[in-house]
Amino acid sequence: MDIKNLSFSYDDKKKIYNNFSLHVEQGEVVCIVGPSGSGKSTLFELISKNLKPNQGSIEVGKISQIFQDPYTSFHPTYKIIDQIKDVVSMEGHESLCSELNLDIELLQKKPHLLSGGQLQRCSILRAILMKPDLILADEPTSALDNITQLEVMKLLLKFLDRIGILLITHDESLASWCGNKIISLYK
Repeated sequence: MDIKNLSFSYDDKKKIYNNFSLHVEQGEVVCIVGPSGSGKSTLFELISKNLKPNQGSIEVGKISQIFQDPYTSFHPTYKIIDQIKDVVSMEGHESLCSELNLDIELLQKKPHLLSGGQLQRCSILRAILMKPDLILADEPTSALDNITQLEVMKLLLKFLDRIGILLITHDESLASWCGNKIISLYK
């Protein structure tokens, strides 16, 4: 992904981004750190083309996303496998489940029957099966306990040979642990 001279504001009074540039390569983890309201999620919306920049350019290959709350990223009344099949081919899912320490039987269940860690692994499975160039990970471990947070991040980092990761986090220690670059949006 390559962002050049990005400027964006919701109104003319306060620019959230002014002449912002960023480059993310395959094999790289770039962390965006900052408090609520600093523009972290707005950046993801711009990259996803849900918002249009006032100026500048964003060049990005195929992206997939992992969201903060795994329970809201799956419909509660459908089996996990059906929801994944709706957006991507299941080719190679058995070996990916093995890499993610995810019991393949869990894919036959509805989201509320899984733990937060199991469901977030399903989110990672779906994101990797999309064969993206870049994963946008928005606080992917914040809803998890500390041990599961570390486990999930280690699993996600296993795929850096195939992807780049742009990670939003409030957790500066997590950013220091896994980030090749850290972009601070503190004012």
